[in-house]
Amino acid sequence: MGQVQKATSVGGMVVDHPDLMRLFDRMGIDYCCNGENSLAEACVQAGVAYDEVAAELGAAVDATEAQPDPDWAGLDISDLVDHIEGTHHRYLDDEMPRLAELADKVVSVHGVNHPELVAIRDVLTTFISDMGPHLMKEEQVLFPMIRELADATEPTSFHCGTVGNPIRMMRYEHEQVGEMLAEMRRLSGDYSIPDDACASYRALYDGLVGLESDTHLHIHKENNVLFPSVLECEGSLGQIPST
Repeated sequence: MGQVQKATSVGGMVVDHPDLMRLFDRMGIDYCCNGENSLAEACVQAGVAYDEVAAELGAAVDATEAQPDPDWAGLDISDLVDHIEGTHHRYLDDEMPRLAELADKVVSVHGVNHPELVAIRDVLTTFISDMGPHLMKEEQVLFPMIRELADATEPTSFHCGTVGNPIRMMRYEHEQVGEMLAEMRRLSGDYSIPDDACASYRALYDGLVGLESDTHLHIHKENNVLFPSVLECEGSLGQIPST
């Protein structure tokens, strides 16, 4: 069985074994916003038994040991922001309006019998209204700074000080996003499909599961891979990064 250590960070485990993110999602373990937490801490936070989690993770690690690194794992910081923008930002641009329309449709048909749908739609609406400006700030402010930093050969001056300042704000907003995703999962009973669900109802829940999975991976790439590399790059140029 694969070695699983209590002190290993859950974000680091997903960096080494990306397939574990699906297992963590199912267990309610936060590997993106709180990826620095140890596995033991994450289990306490999620309210799950460490021994049971470790046994399942060990088997999963064995199954993924032979898998090659994901195509984004070895990218430099400039190429990684291009990848995140082209993959996860475009996904959200396409998916958020579709899910908003679908949620309205499902609430209009099933909202009386399933009032939780109204609450889910409200959280989704907030998620979308918050995520739009968040993506814009990354694309118009943070990502251009990172690209400039990647090409720099000496300390770089930014209008906001160091790149650590907008990174700190993005991390804070990621926490809020993670809370909204967790709330939609809670309200839906882990996306349990009721007996009277129509095709649109099922499509909405499938879409929300996909939104959760993609956004968790999106935040993981930024919080646990991109941002530490950016701060290290800034520090190597002689600047003291903000953390």
